[in-house]
Amino acid sequence: MTTRNTSRRNFLLGGAAAASVPLLNACGVGGSTADNSGAAANDVTGGFDWKKASGTKIKILQTPHPYQQSFQPLLSEFTELTGIEVQADLVAEADYFTKLNTELAGGTGAHDVFMTGAYFIWQYGPPGWMEDLDPWLKNTSATSPDYDFEDIYEGLRTSTRWDFKPGSPLGTGGQWAIPWGFETNVIAYNKRLFASRGVKPAETFDDLIQLATDLTDRSKNQYGIAFRGSKSWATIHPGFMTQYSRMGCKDYTSEGGKLVAAMNSPEAVDFTAKWVQLAKAAGPTSWTTYEYPDCTRDLGNGNAAMVYDADSATYPKNKPGASKEAGNLAWHPGPAGPDGSYATNLWTWSLAMNAASKQKLAAWLFIQWATGKDAMSKATKAAFADPTRKSVFDGAFKQTLGAFPGYLETFEKVIDSTKIQFSPQTKFFETTEDWAVALQDIYAGQNAKSRLDALADSNTRKLAS
Repeated sequence: MTTRNTSRRNFLLGGAAAASVPLLNACGVGGSTADNSGAAANDVTGGFDWKKASGTKIKILQTPHPYQQSFQPLLSEFTELTGIEVQADLVAEADYFTKLNTELAGGTGAHDVFMTGAYFIWQYGPPGWMEDLDPWLKNTSATSPDYDFEDIYEGLRTSTRWDFKPGSPLGTGGQWAIPWGFETNVIAYNKRLFASRGVKPAETFDDLIQLATDLTDRSKNQYGIAFRGSKSWATIHPGFMTQYSRMGCKDYTSEGGKLVAAMNSPEAVDFTAKWVQLAKAAGPTSWTTYEYPDCTRDLGNGNAAMVYDADSATYPKNKPGASKEAGNLAWHPGPAGPDGSYATNLWTWSLAMNAASKQKLAAWLFIQWATGKDAMSKATKAAFADPTRKSVFDGAFKQTLGAFPGYLETFEKVIDSTKIQFSPQTKFFETTEDWAVALQDIYAGQNAKSRLDALADSNTRKLAS
C-alpha cells in the first residue's frame, strides 16, 4: 500500500484528469437518467429501525486512504447493528475516478455508496448520477433521531449542497453527499527554528512575506515557506485560495445568472503578484513542481520553516519518529485579511449515494452510520483527522492533540469561517488548472495584470459556452 502522501497526490491528479468525462453526459450525450428525486426515501415508512434493511447487501467504492483504513475495522459493527452485509471495493488511487466516472455514466448501480470530494459534486450532480440525500435526512422513518445532522460543521454541510444553477451559491438545492472527513488550510511552522530566531507567526500578509524572506537562507538549503506551485487545480485550492479570500478577492461574480471571472480585479492582481513574489523570494527553488507531499517533506526535514496547506497534511509529520522535526512543529491560522477575515478554504471527503443503486435504504443506513457520532468517535482514535462533527472534535479528537501545539487553537479560530470559497461551476477543474498555469507564467516573468486579464477573459468565455 502506498503512503498517505503519494496516495492523496495521485488520487487528486487522477481525479482532475477524469473530471472532464462527465461534461459530455451533462450536455446530454450518453449517460444514465437515474431517479434521484427522493421517491425511494419517501417509500420508507413507520418508526426508525436500524434493522429495516436486514438481510441485504451493499457495495461501497473507495480508494485506500486513512479515513477508509480507520473505518475498515468497524464494518463488522455496522453489520451487527443493521444486518446489512457490506462489500468494500478498493480501487487504486490513480484509477479511482476513471472507474467511478465509467460506472456512474453507465447507470449500472454496481456500487451503492462511493467516496467523493465536494468539487466532484459539481461534475456528478448535474447529469443525475447522485442521489439527493435531503429527503432521506428529513424522513424520520429512515433517519435515527440521534443522528443530529446539525452537529456537522455548517461550512461542510453547505459545501456539499448546490442547486446546479450558474451563479447560485453553495448551500442551495439538494444535499448530494454527507461530509465524512475534512481539512482546513492553515500554517504549520517549525517552532524550534522560530524560538531560536526569536520570531512569532505573522498576523498580516505583508508581515508573512517579510518573515518568510527573513527565514530564507539558500546557503543552508533553508527557506521560509512552502506552498503548492505545480500546474494543477490543486495548487489553487489550499493556501492560495485561503489567503486570496481573506484579502477580499473573489474568483467570480454573478451577473444576470452568469458567472464572470474576477481573478483580474485590482485586489486580486495585487495579491497574486505578491503571492508569486513570495514564492520567488522565500519558497522552494523548484516551486513550479511542488505538490503538497513536497511541502510537508521539506517541513519535516527542516528545510522549510513554514507550510501553508491542509492541517491534516502537516499533522502526521509531528508524530514521534515520523520526521526529523517531529515534536518541533506547531500550527497557526495564518494571516488575517485587512478586515480581520479568517476565511479559509476546505477540502472534504464525503460519502454519496449512487442514484442508480437498487439498495437505497441500506445505502442510506450505511452513510448515516459512517457519518454518525459513535462510529466517527471510534475512527478518530485511529488515524482519522479532522472529524466533521463538532461533538466528536470536542470529545474524542481533542484528546489526541496534546503534542500538537496550536492545532486546536488554530482550528477553533478558523472553523466558523471555513467553507469552500470557490464559486460552484461545472468547469471547475479545467478553469482552475488554467489559473495555476497563469501563476506559473507570472512566476516566469509575465506581467501579472495582463496575464490575469487574459485568464479572466478565457474563463468567462468557457463558462458561457
